[in-house]
Amino acid sequence: MGPLWEIENEAFNRGFTAVCGIDEAGRGPLAGPVCAGACILPRGLVIEGLNDSKKLTEKKREALYEIITAQALAWAVCMVDEKTIDEINILQATYRAMRGAVAQLAVQPDFCLVDGNRDPGLGIATETVVKGDARCASVAAASILAKVTRDRFMCAQDALYPQYGFAVHKGYGTKAHYAALREFGPCPIHRRSFLKKMH
Repeated sequence: MGPLWEIENEAFNRGFTAVCGIDEAGRGPLAGPVCAGACILPRGLVIEGLNDSKKLTEKKREALYEIITAQALAWAVCMVDEKTIDEINILQATYRAMRGAVAQLAVQPDFCLVDGNRDPGLGIATETVVKGDARCASVAAASILAKVTRDRFMCAQDALYPQYGFAVHKGYGTKAHYAALREFGPCPIHRRSFLKKMH
């Protein structure tokens, strides 16, 4: 089954049956939502090329997204918008997105693997896995679901606010993005709490 299933298999061997991977995309950008993916894969499913979404090309992520959504036992994505991020902070918004994604799953998990080192408070048995998106199949799948969904959203926003280049940088703080902010000021989807450092 390959090394990506080791941590999931430990959970199965402990008697859990619906093991869910959870990851987020978009904690760092200056604009747009934070997005969390939750995914329950059939035990032992091998998806060729599955890896941490950040290590894959956009084209590869899109192709894997189609495979994951077709073959997962259950999957969901939840976005929390920039206004909420400004209100409750990015960490709490990330937890809210993760809880929202799990709540939407057609199959409720009995065990969750969460990328990172912080428990989002799901009310379900949870294990945090540092670099989980490179170590667990279901977390890698969740990271792709979250990243592709958020990227598509930011590309749609690019049509509304073309001066910022969202289709290129997806809201991250690139030189071009900062230059556009200085020239045009923030737009409605910018995270005001992330722009305080700008002079």
